[in-house]
Amino acid sequence: MAQLQRLTIAASQWSDRQIALTEAQQHYLYRVLRLKKQDQFIVMDGQGQGWLAMLQTEQTAQVLEPIALQTELPIAVTLLIALPKTGMDDVVRQATELGVQRIVPILSQRSLLKPSGQKLDRWQRIAQEAAEQSERQFVPEILAPQAWATALETWNATIGSCFFCEARGEHPHLLSTLLARPTEAPRQDQTWMVAIGPEGGWTDQEQQQALAAGYQVVSLGARVLRAVTAPLMALSLMAAALEMR
Repeated sequence: MAQLQRLTIAASQWSDRQIALTEAQQHYLYRVLRLKKQDQFIVMDGQGQGWLAMLQTEQTAQVLEPIALQTELPIAVTLLIALPKTGMDDVVRQATELGVQRIVPILSQRSLLKPSGQKLDRWQRIAQEAAEQSERQFVPEILAPQAWATALETWNATIGSCFFCEARGEHPHLLSTLLARPTEAPRQDQTWMVAIGPEGGWTDQEQQQALAAGYQVVSLGARVLRAVTAPLMALSLMAAALEMR
């Protein structure tokens, strides 16, 4: 089962155990993967459910049976990332592989990038492709960019544990902070949030806003990481801490 190709489908493609394949999906399955009629693959809804399916015609597939999947982190992780000048495509792709459930792009005071709606659509497509490749059950949600103060109105300590990564100063390491947490069994309705700043770092005002919202300031180590490296370091540590439990 693990060797079968994963494909995410929209609810509008499903009707009475039949799947209407889009032109792009037909091209991918038949031309790129070289599958043939009656070959099997796995379809996912991007919301945690998966099914074994079989190609019927050039345009359709038949759902055979549901399958059990368990590839998600036991706690939902949200990444709040101040938009870097370049490299956001790679951050979305690799954060998806590491198990993030949601990405909130932040327009910080030092952010230079102001992405268009087309960028947001591109990031969502990248997340879907990465979720299929890494055999995820969920396709991460990519939210519209928002100001830091606006994001904190939702993504604060009232809904979960919040970590604010700061490159300068004396702060506890994120890993030691995670490992020191109580060892009760994690639940999917729990949420961890991690905030990563831009190339120039967070401003003092932004840090004070984070503290007021219940964030714990943490370090990612003695070295100053690039804005596109820091989120991957943080998410790797979080995934490791969760999967060691």
